[in-house]
Amino acid sequence: MTTGTAVDVVMPQMGVSVSEGTVTKWAKQVGDSIEADETLLEISTDKVDTEVPSPASGVVSEILVSEGETVAVGTVLARIGGEAGAAAPAAGPQPEPAATEVAEPLAQPAAPVAHENGKAFVSPVVARIAAEHGIDPTKVPGTGSGGRVTKRDIQAFVESGSPASTEASQTVAPPPPAPASASPPSQEPQAPGLGETLEPMSVMRRGIADHMRRSLDTSAHVTSAIEVDMSKVAAIREKLKQEYQAAYGVNPTYLAFIARAAVETLRDYPWVNGEIRGDKLVTKNFVNLGFAVELADGKGLIVPVVKNAETLNLLGMAKSIADIAKRAREKQLTPDDVTGGSFTITNPGGYGTFHGTPVISQPQAGILGTYAIVKRPWVITDENGADAIAIRSMMNLTLTYDHRLVDGAYAGRFLRDLRERLQTWGESDY
Repeated sequence: MTTGTAVDVVMPQMGVSVSEGTVTKWAKQVGDSIEADETLLEISTDKVDTEVPSPASGVVSEILVSEGETVAVGTVLARIGGEAGAAAPAAGPQPEPAATEVAEPLAQPAAPVAHENGKAFVSPVVARIAAEHGIDPTKVPGTGSGGRVTKRDIQAFVESGSPASTEASQTVAPPPPAPASASPPSQEPQAPGLGETLEPMSVMRRGIADHMRRSLDTSAHVTSAIEVDMSKVAAIREKLKQEYQAAYGVNPTYLAFIARAAVETLRDYPWVNGEIRGDKLVTKNFVNLGFAVELADGKGLIVPVVKNAETLNLLGMAKSIADIAKRAREKQLTPDDVTGGSFTITNPGGYGTFHGTPVISQPQAGILGTYAIVKRPWVITDENGADAIAIRSMMNLTLTYDHRLVDGAYAGRFLRDLRERLQTWGESDY
């Protein structure tokens, strides 16, 4: 329904621990008509890329945040209807975490701060960085709307070692000295040389970088590998393919078979599906199975989760994998779709790779890598115990695990039993 009163479009809360988001693309411009629930813009956080629908029908009267700009949750991004107003974005209230959730603590100050120099405000993230480095945000040149200081501005200011930063730090207790093993502080990036192109790192890519580095710093990564004869699975898949596609519109991929077998095997190896939480070891009576999905043109990686995968048969697994992969690529995932995973599968084998050492998705204890299926000669033993060479469809599987929780022998038995399930797949395993 069209409204004559201006309706604010705000940066949504995309999960309890998410305090900001980046506008990546405006689907409409000022003066364009839009219907309620029609896509107005796309945003990116460190957890998910998604489209933001318009809350009302009308005409886009204001766009307050530029593409590429990162703002706090609750910031007004645009207005639908009404008269055009001031260009500076306003800050909305910070939503409270649900009663059953625990929000990540933010350093004080934790609310938008107004400044005398006329800049609108700083987000909680900018305020936290400023407080940590003893910086007066009013001294930082802002590139955001109305001269507002963005996260990128404050980070660049810190990295530049500006005199204003040094002056402000004199009134604040200095941070404790870094341990000797810490890496040196990041320096100003060099200007691009001949044949080089610089582009800003996306919010998702920064999130991936932080998460991967944190995982390597947290878990004791070890990778074990095993070879699997997928000939029986290949035959059954060929038999089911036409039936599944005709009746259900879904392709029974090799990944669906592997996921189904992995879930069954995890029942017997709870530590592989567990996690370390503080000084406690956590096991779970469910499997929330994450699948690493590459976004278009290598622009990012996201891991949507199939919840309670232990309740799914082969058809249900195939449907669920197809659904989350499609929604991931179309930016239709919700925060709930990418949280709560207990074990992850990554499938680079679709590109022909035969081995890898994936990085564990924290706080999980393991990630299964699946690789290319290749026909090659293999020694088999017949029912009489005689050996022969046959052409088989072979695949490598890897399990990368956190050695703090999972020992090598335990991981080896998991892979052995997973291989056995795949090599003896029968009618009852559908």
